[in-house]
Amino acid sequence: MSNRSSEALSPLPKRLKEARLAKGLSQKRLGVLAGIDEFSASSRMNQYEKGKHAPDFATLKRLSDELGVPTCYFLCEEDWLATALMNIFSLSLSKQKNIAQLIQDEKI
Repeated sequence: MSNRSSEALSPLPKRLKEARLAKGLSQKRLGVLAGIDEFSASSRMNQYEKGKHAPDFATLKRLSDELGVPTCYFLCEEDWLATALMNIFSLSLSKQKNIAQLIQDEKI
């Protein structure tokens, strides 16, 4: 499988765009908020959302912080798991820990 086709399978471009739109941010605004230079923010975000390039982890972390989503959401292949992660992330920390303990106790 070529590099190009494996990049197309990445969930990151679609999820990044959806999360940005849900926050009502332009590509440029999100890029600037995440620390990307104002003059290249729009084009870099466009490349990320088109799957032409992927942000390094530090940039992805800043993007996830600005969008209020867990960083792993962008990389999770399974849609059902990404949805579950978002639901868990929206809970209080104590509830998140309770869920983690329940899963560990069940050995799922």
